[in-house]
Amino acid sequence: MSINGTLVAQAIVFALLVLFTMKFVWPPITAALDERAGKIAAGLAAADKARADLSSANKRIEDELAKSRTEIAARLADVERRSQAMIEEAKGKATEEGSKIVSAAKAEADQQVVKAREALREQVAVLAVKGAEQILRKEIDAGVHAELLARLKTEL
Repeated sequence: MSINGTLVAQAIVFALLVLFTMKFVWPPITAALDERAGKIAAGLAAADKARADLSSANKRIEDELAKSRTEIAARLADVERRSQAMIEEAKGKATEEGSKIVSAAKAEADQQVVKAREALREQVAVLAVKGAEQILRKEIDAGVHAELLARLKTEL
């Protein structure tokens, strides 16, 4: 065989190999590459979507945290206002109760002063009668002079 015949035969075999490869080998490889490219594209799309969802979730979380902080601050202010009101109310009640106790003590002291004056009047009347008895050196009848003693008590 000559070089030309060999070259033609090799060209025919090469052409057959190319046709065979294009017909039977290349389509599965192309399909596998296309499928792989589709999976990669889907994965990238899912990653982009997940990144967008994460960003959205982070924004919602920040919004919720800001809302919660605002709500907590409002509640704390409300609790502080209530506690101040309770303290003021307790102070008012304590002042009122203290004034009641003071007025009751003053009333009781006044009653004791009146009782002490009455007791002193009684003692002064008895002493006056005894003094008059000693001055006159005779017995004074307390029953007869009860009116005199009553007037003496009211004067004292």
